[in-house]
Amino acid sequence: MGDETRRLVAVIIPAKDEEQRIANVIKAALGSKLATEIIVVSDGSTDRTAEVAGRFEGVTVHTLPYNMGKGAAMAFGVSKTKADVIAFVDADLQDLHGEHIDLILRPVLQNECEVCIGVFRGGKFWSDTAQKFAPYISGQRAMKRWIFDGTPYLDELRFGAEMALNHQAKRVKARVRRVVLRGVSNCFKEKKMGLGKGLIARTKMYDEIYQTMMRNRKRRKPPRGGPRWKK
Repeated sequence: MGDETRRLVAVIIPAKDEEQRIANVIKAALGSKLATEIIVVSDGSTDRTAEVAGRFEGVTVHTLPYNMGKGAAMAFGVSKTKADVIAFVDADLQDLHGEHIDLILRPVLQNECEVCIGVFRGGKFWSDTAQKFAPYISGQRAMKRWIFDGTPYLDELRFGAEMALNHQAKRVKARVRRVVLRGVSNCFKEKKMGLGKGLIARTKMYDEIYQTMMRNRKRRKPPRGGPRWKK
């Protein structure tokens, strides 16, 4: 792949209580031919997420002291790498393989775009359907680091992180590409937590996404320095 293999490429996996699913995602990241670094950020998990992740050689694991939200976990992970190309994958994915991660990374590494977003197709019905309606909210994405670093108040966000990154890409007129992650699905909150708690968590997630949309529309002047996490 020429210069692709010599560039620092970090795959960051933010995780909250994913001890039963994260191992498969880490195995997929380790199977990537393009990733040079894998970072797991356990976002205040109350289960054995960090312990399970720590069993894999070549994976760096960081633990946040309490649940700070997805945006903060993503920002913390980025602060711990010098890579100029970063990718994020959710910790609850099923049937993810190294080839899928490379599909997201390759267009960015080959300078075909600044942001590449992976969307589900050919997996579970509800995962496919959700992304047909909202493909740009996908947590599976690669980007040039300067896009991430320029995104304001990202560490204050929770499930609105992807919406904020989309807004930043649009603001700086970045080239955005979508690729299909065939056969990949995520695990729904209702299955993880049970119907009642899952519905409450889903409602909260949608509210956080909506609040981020409203915040972006206000066009608040970005604070200096981007996310507060520093190397």
